[in-house]
Amino acid sequence: MKTVTSKDGTRIAYDRIGEGAPLILVDGALCSRTNGPNGALAALLKQHYTVYTYDRRGRGESGDQATYDVEREVEDLDALIREAGGTAFVYGISSGAALALDAALRLPSIRKLALYEAPFVTDGSREPVPGEYERRMETLIREERRGDAVKLFMRKGVGLPAPIVAIMPLMPAWSELKAVAHTLAYDTRLTIDQQQGRKETLGRWSAVRTPALVAVGGKSPAWMRHGMDSLAQTLPNAQHRTLPGQTHIVKPAALAPVLTEFFQ
Repeated sequence: MKTVTSKDGTRIAYDRIGEGAPLILVDGALCSRTNGPNGALAALLKQHYTVYTYDRRGRGESGDQATYDVEREVEDLDALIREAGGTAFVYGISSGAALALDAALRLPSIRKLALYEAPFVTDGSREPVPGEYERRMETLIREERRGDAVKLFMRKGVGLPAPIVAIMPLMPAWSELKAVAHTLAYDTRLTIDQQQGRKETLGRWSAVRTPALVAVGGKSPAWMRHGMDSLAQTLPNAQHRTLPGQTHIVKPAALAPVLTEFFQ
């Protein structure tokens, strides 16, 4: 494990493997470099790239600050890119894709941008995330009700059925999810505006001219597929790919060849 210091003094922990052009992988909600899909993905990409996985602030071995702002997470990514040599490819999954998009608005050092299933609700194919969701999430975290925060995220953010959410505390990974539950407020800030069932909310990224890949699983729910189609139409220099048979829990073996082709 290595560390880099972000602009506000926060230490960000990261791992680096492989050789080649630098590629930074950005996790989604509740994941870190040791608990999530990007570790296995990095192992498949290392033969082509120098791959960086990192703990987003507040997770794993990275530090945090009392006050959160999306700009701080963009600065974390900027610090990693500088550490990698000044330019890099960037891949983001789920809310990490939203963070990567915000970074691409600010950082010309991102050479290419790959995005997998940002959780954007852009039409009526599912209910919008409730208007009070952000306030409820912040309240639960402030009251240290971490388990309830994870349940709220899974039920209203992800849209899982209530019976599945009810049995989640029995899962072996439940304690790991609760350990980073406070960062759900960060992911909420990143995505809530684009979860209201309106395609026009994606317009903020129409200025991202970085070459982009927008990918979605062929078995993912309709709202996710529609959201990514809308995003691909919004970005001026994007290509859209559907990965047959894949869901939001995308298999690294299915994704790695697509990323390799795009970044080459």
